[in-house]
Amino acid sequence: MPEITIQASDGSGSFSAYLAMPKTLPAGAVVMIQEIFGVNHAMRALSDWVADMGFIAISPDLFWRQEPGVQLTDGSKAEWDRAFALMNGFDQQKGVEDLKATLAVARTLPGSNGKAGTMGFCLGGRLAFMMATDSDADCNISYYGVGIDGLLEGRERIARPLLMHIAELDRFVPEAARKAIQAGLEGNAHAAVHVYPAVDHAFARMGGHSWDGRAATIANGRTAQLLAETLG
Repeated sequence: MPEITIQASDGSGSFSAYLAMPKTLPAGAVVMIQEIFGVNHAMRALSDWVADMGFIAISPDLFWRQEPGVQLTDGSKAEWDRAFALMNGFDQQKGVEDLKATLAVARTLPGSNGKAGTMGFCLGGRLAFMMATDSDADCNISYYGVGIDGLLEGRERIARPLLMHIAELDRFVPEAARKAIQAGLEGNAHAAVHVYPAVDHAFARMGGHSWDGRAATIANGRTAQLLAETLG
């Protein structure tokens, strides 16, 4: 498993990141932001998919301050319980700082063209929104981010393309929250919000409990188009 080491910007240590390289360089880079299950098989497969599209993909271990190298699945209650415990113990502001450090590394990797964006899922979808409001990433893509309705005060700081994929029946994003996100970002020229009917949270995680091939294909097509437009 190809990995690199990144130094934390606060001087507290270093963390690992899974790295997937495209066949052709130079290329733009995408910081892949994990779900609550860590940089597991699903996140590595998604990173490989992004590399297959022609971009450098780098997925940092954001739970390293609690437990380095977490790799859980959604296949058992014990793993769900462990994942939620890690999420509840996770310092999101430290996570954003780690993502900014990863973004800086991504832009200077051998073969990088200097452009870099983020793509996050679940918890990572929330963090991608936070990167849209608080970083200089060239683009940010959020898949079924949680709790974003509580972050809308930062919407005026969104200055680069933000693409949001929201599940209509997301068990973690109630209808009221979804509508608040849509209303809060309406009219923002940088933000595009797409709601996918009749699907649940994690509809784009292939092999997962809520996988939906049609919705995932449509969402991933929009993702590929934005990456091509913004990262080259």
